Amino acid sequence: MPVHNGERWLEECLLSVVSQTFQGQMELSVYNDGSKDGTGTILEKWKDRLGERQITVVIAGHEEDTPRGVGYAKNKAVSQSSGEFLCFLDADDVMHEDRVSQQHIAAQAHPSAIVGCQFHREPEGSTSRFTDWANSLTPEQLYTQIYTSHGPTVIMPTWFCKRQVFDRVGGFDEGGKGVPEDLIFFYRHLELGGQVLRVDRDLLMYRYHPEATTFSVKEETIWNVRVEYIQKRLLNTWTNFSIWSAGKQGRRFFRSLSPANQTKVQMFCDVDEKKIQKQCYTYEESKNRPKPKIPIVHFSQVVPPVIICVKMNLTGGGFEENLASLELQEGVDFFHFN
Repeated sequence: MPVHNGERWLEECLLSVVSQTFQGQMELSVYNDGSKDGTGTILEKWKDRLGERQITVVIAGHEEDTPRGVGYAKNKAVSQSSGEFLCFLDADDVMHEDRVSQQHIAAQAHPSAIVGCQFHREPEGSTSRFTDWANSLTPEQLYTQIYTSHGPTVIMPTWFCKRQVFDRVGGFDEGGKGVPEDLIFFYRHLELGGQVLRVDRDLLMYRYHPEATTFSVKEETIWNVRVEYIQKRLLNTWTNFSIWSAGKQGRRFFRSLSPANQTKVQMFCDVDEKKIQKQCYTYEESKNRPKPKIPIVHFSQVVPPVIICVKMNLTGGGFEENLASLELQEGVDFFHFN
């Protein structure tokens, strides 16, 4: 558990640790990343209560003015721990009493997997679209929807895995504030052939508040990581593909591609008649002469494979109906990048 100025939520979090139904040996490893509030005092106060529950406690940290970042703190918390399995917990979240026991069973059965779980938000209704997406992905979609703006298909605060999974990846990026260390770790895990699965029980209260580290990561940074990975994992091996959306997101995706992958784009498709009537998209920023022109067609005429740059669940079901009408297979004929 990494923590920085966590006094507001820390006691509720620690109570959820001592309340676990897991019957095996547990250890709580905390790295205090330069907290200036009462975090240190609270941790010391809870040592005895955790000990009464036979939970070993390891606490380390630093007192410098500048925190070293979530990736650094997580790596330190892991390195000073000794367990065979790692259960990641943020100091502002609260575990269901069965979280450790349920995820431990799954991780034992799948030793090369990052095991997540379903979750709910507090305050209720926060990020409802994101929560619904993450909690309802099928086992197949945990692999096929890894390129979306939502990030890892099992969210970092729910991660549970064998130590060997962490060691194989080599830990989190320690670039500090503004680095999507969870997404970088997740992609590296998949590159190495790691598995992803989710326990289909709500085992975590994932708190939503303005101070959360999620808000320190710029959208553009995440976009660039995603573009780099989808090119490495998919597009570099394809001979051609189409982009769903001739609008802002589709054009941005096209401009973000390497020159080699831009030449593979055979068409844009859309539902907007105004865009379709233009017949083509001209890449004005290109240094080539004549400037590249990519056809724009109605979605019903699109030729797969397709990279979809339309956000899901924002059109009252219209987009989803259009996509379903084509009878394409997700993970083969199309992938979401939205």
